[in-house]
Amino acid sequence: MQYSFILVRGLIREAAHWGSFMDELKKTFPHSTFNCIDIPGAGIHFKKTTPLSIHEIVKEMREDFKALNLPKDKPVVLMAVSLGGMIAAQWLKDFSKDFQYAILINTSYGDFSPVWKRLKPQALAKLIKVPTLKGLERERRILEVVSNRDDKYEENSKHWYNITRERPVSLPNTIRQLVAATKFKTEGMIPKIPVLLLGAPQDRMVDVSCTRAIAKAWNAPAIEHPTAGHDLTTDDPQWTAQTVHGWFESFSKS
Repeated sequence: MQYSFILVRGLIREAAHWGSFMDELKKTFPHSTFNCIDIPGAGIHFKKTTPLSIHEIVKEMREDFKALNLPKDKPVVLMAVSLGGMIAAQWLKDFSKDFQYAILINTSYGDFSPVWKRLKPQALAKLIKVPTLKGLERERRILEVVSNRDDKYEENSKHWYNITRERPVSLPNTIRQLVAATKFKTEGMIPKIPVLLLGAPQDRMVDVSCTRAIAKAWNAPAIEHPTAGHDLTTDDPQWTAQTVHGWFESFSKS
């Protein structure tokens, strides 16, 4: 089956942060197409001002989506992580016909989980110091929260630093993204398309109960990685791509 994948990253992240996962996804789905859409205030839009609500963020991102002019003969798959998962939920609510499938990774919604589950206090204590740090030290601090692959910290911190140096997310936009994320609730929305939730019990940033709560509310399947952290596609890109492939395979068998 051929798909059109749309990928959305999370808080202060951008398309380049998908890293080697993009290669795994292309290898797993060789006949599909892949497009990343950056959040306003990050990536190619780093000079823009991030809206203070997920609803307004979606409205701006959808302009990029429409400009892609995706073919009508391929199912469109929305794949999003963390804050991107909140954007995905709002998108599915506001424009339900844009996508045929969605994969949401380590995300959380305010109407299903309390704030201390959506951002663990230990993670907050580490992340609150990030604006005072610079260069590799800043990126390593973020990795220590979102990734469990300490053997990759040096390599990934250098890669992420190069991204940040080229397209820095401003402190005001960081705060605006946090405000939008904190306020977000689904307001009773239940997706009209198949949704797969991926979670991580060893996530140091967001409690896996947030994923489980969404799965229960939406009656959607949730698959958990036993050792990976919040940034699942960084910690185990191959597992993530293969798990998504297996989910799609289940439709052809049913």
